[in-house]
Amino acid sequence: MRAAIEALDHREDREGGFVLVAALWILIALAGLAGALSIYLVNTAQRLSLDDARLRSAALVSAGLELAAYKVAAAPRSQRAPAGAFSFRLDHAQVAVAFRSEAARIDLNHASRPMLSNLFVALGARPERAGDYAQRIIGWRTAPADNAPDAERELYRSAGVDYVPRGAPFANAEELQLVLNIPPALVDQAMPFLTVFSGRSEVDALEASPEVVAALPGMTQDRLRNFLEQRAALRREGKSLISALGPARFGATLDAGDAYRVRITIEFEAGRRAAAEAVILLGEGDEPYRILSWRDDVSSPAMLRDKGRAL
Repeated sequence: MRAAIEALDHREDREGGFVLVAALWILIALAGLAGALSIYLVNTAQRLSLDDARLRSAALVSAGLELAAYKVAAAPRSQRAPAGAFSFRLDHAQVAVAFRSEAARIDLNHASRPMLSNLFVALGARPERAGDYAQRIIGWRTAPADNAPDAERELYRSAGVDYVPRGAPFANAEELQLVLNIPPALVDQAMPFLTVFSGRSEVDALEASPEVVAALPGMTQDRLRNFLEQRAALRREGKSLISALGPARFGATLDAGDAYRVRITIEFEAGRRAAAEAVILLGEGDEPYRILSWRDDVSSPAMLRDKGRAL
């Protein structure tokens, strides 16, 4: 009898042990699930926070673009401001907006060979090399003649590259990287001074960076120095420009045009920063402006060179 009772107790102890082990495993599994759920919830919250930040940034950038377009287009075309800056506060963020006419840059699709060559010289290239670089740009954007040998294409084939020149206008300024024989470092230097959106062969010398003004055909070092010294005091009218630029005036214009580059910097209360750069084309009626290009998270200081002139 005693042996039977001991056997029964032993079996109950063993079954109780099994139950305890099973319970422990269940608790461990639940703890693991809770940990996984916690990680999932944290990641989801972070994603939602990032998505919310992106949406807020996009909305603030759009607001900045609309205000910039309104400020420029509110004046008659002949009186449009070629550049400007303003700021506003919205949605717990401080937004700074700076805008400048694309006429302050050299248009790759319309600039003359001397202007392109002079820009490269101003950036440090030797004159003979600069002339070759300018010629390659002209060759890239020029359609080949019908029923005639395409010498420009042959240059690319002879160089062993796996593409040929576009034979049409540049689609964007970054395409300059594909033009044959221009050093990549020189392309990087030139980018802040180039555009494909102004649609003109002249530049706005009153707003352009010194490098762009130096590229004007007929510009000399003495004339450039004198012009830059007096530029801030010059009135925005033809007589003043002609007097200040002399022979270089033929490459200059006072027309701001319809294309503007807008830089928007956002500072949120939490400390996060965001920036974007867009080129807009002013319109009329139901479509006050059209976006031609857009870059997020812009951080290049070249946007605000020379007290903002190279925006």
